[in-house]
Amino acid sequence: MDTPASDRTAHEARENRLAHETSPYLLQHRHNPVDWWPWGSEALSEAKRTGKPILLSVGYAACHWCHVMAHESFENPAIAALMNDLFVNIKVDREERPDIDQIYMGALHHLGEQGGWPLTMFLTPDGEPVWGGTYFPPASRYGRPGFPEVLQEVARLFREEPERIDHNRKALMGRLAARARADAAVTLGVAELDQVARQVAGLIDIGNGGLRGAPKFPQPALLELLWRAGQRVDTGADLLHRTNVYFDLVNLSLERMCEGGIYDHLGGGFSRYSVDDRWLVPHFEKMLYDNAQLLELLALAHARTGHPLFRQRAAETVGWLVREMATPEGAFAASLDADSEGEEGKFYVWRPDEIAAAVGRDDAELFARIYDVTPAGNFEGHSILNRLALLDEHARTRTGRDFALRPLDGDLERRLFAMRQRVLKARERRVRPGLDDKILADWNGLIIAALANAGALLDEPGWIALARRAFDVIAATMTRDGRLGHSWRDGRLLFPGLASDHAAMIRAALALHEATGEPDVLDKGVTWQSALEKHHADPDTGGYFLTADDAEGLIVRPTSTQDDAIPNHTGLAAQNLVRLAVLTGDDSFRERADRLFAGLLPIAAANLFGHMGLLNALDLRLRAAEIVVVGQAPHNAALIGAAQRFPFTERILLQAGDGSRLRTNHPAREKFATVAGAAAFVCFAGRCSRPVLTPEALQGVLATARPRT
Repeated sequence: MDTPASDRTAHEARENRLAHETSPYLLQHRHNPVDWWPWGSEALSEAKRTGKPILLSVGYAACHWCHVMAHESFENPAIAALMNDLFVNIKVDREERPDIDQIYMGALHHLGEQGGWPLTMFLTPDGEPVWGGTYFPPASRYGRPGFPEVLQEVARLFREEPERIDHNRKALMGRLAARARADAAVTLGVAELDQVARQVAGLIDIGNGGLRGAPKFPQPALLELLWRAGQRVDTGADLLHRTNVYFDLVNLSLERMCEGGIYDHLGGGFSRYSVDDRWLVPHFEKMLYDNAQLLELLALAHARTGHPLFRQRAAETVGWLVREMATPEGAFAASLDADSEGEEGKFYVWRPDEIAAAVGRDDAELFARIYDVTPAGNFEGHSILNRLALLDEHARTRTGRDFALRPLDGDLERRLFAMRQRVLKARERRVRPGLDDKILADWNGLIIAALANAGALLDEPGWIALARRAFDVIAATMTRDGRLGHSWRDGRLLFPGLASDHAAMIRAALALHEATGEPDVLDKGVTWQSALEKHHADPDTGGYFLTADDAEGLIVRPTSTQDDAIPNHTGLAAQNLVRLAVLTGDDSFRERADRLFAGLLPIAAANLFGHMGLLNALDLRLRAAEIVVVGQAPHNAALIGAAQRFPFTERILLQAGDGSRLRTNHPAREKFATVAGAAAFVCFAGRCSRPVLTPEALQGVLATARPRT
């Protein structure tokens, strides 16, 4: 049911209301013959005035099936006319309005549907959900109703059977308004964290890494939970290199991702997920938040193993960020589309003759063999670059549960690097996928923290400088009266921001402060925490509402505590509060963190696998080493560097200078008075070590003084 070219040209001459928006996703639909409204009071008023139900369509710029439904239905004049006649049609960018997406995706889940995008929901004129789905084809096929039939039947029900509509409305609204109930008898501690980690480890695919089955998502928060479990087991300097199944499973998963098709071997960066169980065929969109979380894991894996693959992929991913995702202002764009020229993955796949033209006949055979480029291809007649065959060959040499990483041949890698540069140059002549260049405060907060944490851990000051530049952009352009907005593009700020914006940017501020010692970023983090408490705090649970108390009214105020593709804001906030207590010397932050844990952990107990971010925050609360470094630059630099090489998942670094920033009752204060120059103190549970004067001694104390499980 394609739209004839002549009709498309005629319709593209006019623009609908979305032409006045800044979201790249909404602008993609400005020439649709659908009479789209952006979400807002005017659209809701129109629905009430006309008595028409609302058709809500939620998607995002990099969403392949959103493009498919747009082409098949929203660009079709006949289907658009039906939509315009029967409904008030509202289009929403889920990245710009995750609060709206969360509400109506929750309603779809309550209907028993798995969910996904595009999200297609039918609402009453008051915005209350009644029924919905995801992608609908333009005509009935494979047992799925066609979109025109769906439109006509839903409109008929509103017209002729209002009692059925009201029944669905009441049921869904009741479920959306219900608050999760806590089991006061539930307590969670290290033993429970270990139990969850054992359960998660049992779900890992020991051949391919990641969770068993397909599709395969990177699941960074889950891998971090396993990594933290490995750290809890791996206490004591003598155990540093012993077999540790938790580390092994994370390393295996990262290695398979790094060599699979989910990774862009030419340009760097990871795609959203793999449609198969081997990490071979990606869903080609690239999201900022995935790469932020994976960058941190790669840094942790390299710091522990020293394996060059992890550092190389981390550096290539940062290179991709700078080359393809950096905005002119210095922050980072949201995502890259999966499609180019109307085809998913066309930008990224290859044929043997294209490789030969790029690298020359002499090198083409080697490149094709290493990167799985064949005449038949591995994806719809083309080849996705990957090196999984090398891992499979290495796996055949292993025995039992030996997860040893595949060694790299330095000479071969250098030769392949030169070839990849030539192939990348050839790829640059292709039509590029679309870039969603809006700046999201929460996603930028994740990448800023990742650059700061990874840069400090791997001694990459350039990465920290990138983080600081992006941080300054967000602070300057997206902050009003001490509060953050959510989305910025084309000079327009969507304000007020969400709890996720504040939590992620506070985390960014704290990571930068630990990496640089600069006090101004800490001050901004404290200011944003105050705004989070004032406008988002949920007194019933100790957590935070996603939307602010003075934001536009929605049918419910979202309160989900479960992780999605990014860690839930409550888990980020919990980690922030633990760090703020140390970095500011204000114990009220620790007390606030404990109130959050007390209120939310019993709720999380009903679905621990949905609360990995909160569990990781609990691990930090229970086990973090507080490292206090005193003394002035440059005398304290070596000790600070040694502290930063300790994993950021289990340390909080306070650069205390002359000691004036230590609170009056800090356990290191008395010991500090006996030190003439630079020194470090390692503190756990209110007790601090003796002064540590050399980097080597500090590493020894950190390796042996951690709490054992």
